[in-house]
Formats: sequence, structure tokens, C-alpha cells
Amino acid sequence: MTEPITVIRELWSYPFMVNAFRAGSVVAVLAAVLGWFTVLRRQTFAGHTLAMVSFPGAACATLLGVAVGYGYFGFCVGAALVLAIASRRDGGGQDAALTGTVQAFLLGCGYLFVALYKGALGGVNSLLFGTFLGVTTTQVTTLAVIAAVALGALAVIGRPLLFASVDGDVAAANGVPVRALSTAFLVLLGVGAASASQITGSLLVFALLVMPAATAQLLTARPLLSLALGVLLALAATWGALVAAYYSPYPIGFYVTTFAFAGYVLARLARPVRLGAAKAVRVKAVRIKGVGA
Repeated sequence: MTEPITVIRELWSYPFMVNAFRAGSVVAVLAAVLGWFTVLRRQTFAGHTLAMVSFPGAACATLLGVAVGYGYFGFCVGAALVLAIASRRDGGGQDAALTGTVQAFLLGCGYLFVALYKGALGGVNSLLFGTFLGVTTTQVTTLAVIAAVALGALAVIGRPLLFASVDGDVAAANGVPVRALSTAFLVLLGVGAASASQITGSLLVFALLVMPAATAQLLTARPLLSLALGVLLALAATWGALVAAYYSPYPIGFYVTTFAFAGYVLARLARPVRLGAAKAVRVKAVRIKGVGA
């Protein structure tokens, strides 16, 4: 049986795998942090839409003959601005209808771009399901800079955003600019979706944005601990997916989804056991206190 350290040495002997691990790590951290706020704010449908929008963006860029990164970021950030400007301040059903409308229209545009492309668009599969091949050092550097800027911006608005996410009405009453924070967060979410699309593909960004964060919030209610745990889970899913994809013919997006989903299922199964144990400890403590009295 091959030892893990031997596997890592073999993988890192190839420059393209080193770049893949670097890019995957950057994307995992960014997606996990943004995903944590997405789950907390109950904006997973918006996150799903922005992830799907990366496909028509990449298809449009391919049709125009420019780097697909321009399409990813242009369409994801543009769609985020549309959702932010047109949505209601307090959210609700109207936001869901708007989000679904934007998603359906832009997906239709994506298939139109694919149909209009006269060349052999063999990269559609990688656009949809992701690939770790061909990640260059320039792409890694670009992703790192974008992630640093996005995380820096999120750090600046983090405290008021958390307040607005937990109770928007109270936050607004206390002078917190809830609408501006919502717009800024959606733009950052668009940036995160565009970044993750380049690794997981358009269809499976949702897994990296939502499942590690949702799993972490199942395991603990402490904000900082939950956020850190979400990052670790996202890194574990991404690294595991890179190793599995290297040794198999299947796309990396499938493995990211599978590993992230497995973690979520285990957390769901473990939660009743953990809550039952905590309840038993509280009951025992009450009994001991009663005896002592």
C-alpha cells in the first residue's frame, strides 16, 4: 500500500499538479469563507445562480476568442450587480423569482453561444465539470491576488455583514447600511463563483460554495470556529478531489461534490448523537447539583 507522503511526492513532481494544488487551495479558502456567509444569509439560490452564470460567461469568451477568465468574472459579477440592484431590500419571494429569471435567461444565452461557435468546442465538458489540467503559474497568481482582495474586502465589512445577516431589521435600525452590504456581498460572491468555476466547472461550484459551510454550521454554532472548520473542510474536499482525479479518468468536479456531500451526510448523522450526548451531560450536571444542594 502506497504511503500518503509517497503519493504527495509523486503528484508534486509535476509542475501542473503543483499549480493545481495551489489554485485549488486558493479557491477552496475563498469559496468556503464566502459560502459561510451565503448559508448564514440564506442566499444559497443566489450562489447557485451565480455559479451557473459562469458557464455562459466562459462560452461567450470562447466565442469571442478571449481568455475564458474574462467571461467568468464579467458574467458572474455582472449578474451579481443585477440581482443586487433589482432585488428587494428585505429579500423574500420576489428575490427568488428574480434570481430564477436571471439564471434561466443567461443559461439560455450560454447554449446559444455554444451553438454559434463554429469551431470544435471540446472544452464544454471542462467548462461544466471542471479540470485541473493546464492551470498555469500566471493563473495561480491571478487567482491569489483576486482572492486576497476579495477576502480583504470581506474582512472590512465582516462585522456589520454578520450583524445584518443575523437580524437585518435590527441592524438597519442601528444605522447599518444593510442594502449596501448586501450589494457588496453579492459582488464578492460573484467573484468567488467565477474563481471556483475555473477549478470545479460551472455546474459544481455550488458544492464548494455551500456544502463545506453548511457542514461546519451543523457541527458548531460558534461563528469563528464554524468559519475555520468550513475552510478546513473545503481544503480537504479539494485536495482529496485533486488526488482522486489524478488517478482516475473522471472530472475533478465530481470528486469535490462527492467528498463535500459525504462530509455533510456524516455531520447530519452525527448531530443527533452529539446533541443527545450534550443533553445527557446537562441532565447529569443538574442531578449532581441537586444532590450537592
